[in-house]
Amino acid sequence: MSAPFNLIAVIGPTASGKTSFAAHLADEIDGEVISADSRQVYRNMNLGTGKDYEDYRVQDRQVPFHLIDIIEPGNRYSVFEFQRDFFKAFDRIRSQGKMPILCGGSGMYIEAATRGYRLVEVPRNDMLRHELQFRSLQELEEILAGMKTLHNRTDVDTVDRAVRAIEIESYYRANPGSTSGLPAVYPLFFGIMYDRTTERSRITERLESRLKRGMVSEVQQLLASGITPESLDYYGLEYRYITAYLTGRLDYPTMVKQLNTAIHQFARRQRTWFRKMERNGIGIHWIDGAIPLEKKLETVRRMLDRC
Repeated sequence: MSAPFNLIAVIGPTASGKTSFAAHLADEIDGEVISADSRQVYRNMNLGTGKDYEDYRVQDRQVPFHLIDIIEPGNRYSVFEFQRDFFKAFDRIRSQGKMPILCGGSGMYIEAATRGYRLVEVPRNDMLRHELQFRSLQELEEILAGMKTLHNRTDVDTVDRAVRAIEIESYYRANPGSTSGLPAVYPLFFGIMYDRTTERSRITERLESRLKRGMVSEVQQLLASGITPESLDYYGLEYRYITAYLTGRLDYPTMVKQLNTAIHQFARRQRTWFRKMERNGIGIHWIDGAIPLEKKLETVRRMLDRC
């Protein structure tokens, strides 16, 4: 395929159906999908991360995908590691004459792949951590806000994350040459978006389905494998709230209600991130999630034909 772009990016909030769409698009244009999901990299964390292998099947064909199930639970996977692994997959797919299709809703991962700035593996700073060890989360947030604009609220979800974010920002300031650019990537962005009412219904229905399919049992098994409740908090909302239920801090109905609300809030933050991308000059071709899959694909085909 000869085109003025070398990457297609399919983005959208949680529960927008972007993965299935990306897989069908890849099947049509001889592409492969690179996941830009910050949690689906972990093995044995399927329902809690919204991982659905069936999304990558088109009729009886398996669409190749990358950066899923590459890390054992209990480890932490950084944006730096994602950027490194993304470019390995990107180069490999391109070398085979195929089109890479980045798919996900993790704003930092999407920008790490498409904005052309090189991330570096920031070493642990024990002296800085010692200085920050008795600071409250609010104090840490104030420190970080003085260093950069807090676009990504997950940086200050917990004390550990806030300390790490300060550690990273401090390193970048002390080593300004460490973030020199990468070879250019020319992305063409498509976004899947539903109206707010439909989005809310889809999120709630998806959560109910995942709970029925055994999401609580998945978290129980992770705890039984030796992962601590404190560690599970790192892996996102589903693991945080279900762990609170399993350790007796929330009853089941309260857990479900609070988790549902938190996922809706997360979707709003994703939409905010996408709007920020557009304000920064990134063109996103939005597709109504409610139209049939074939019409979505037809919309993209027409645009690709014009490129």
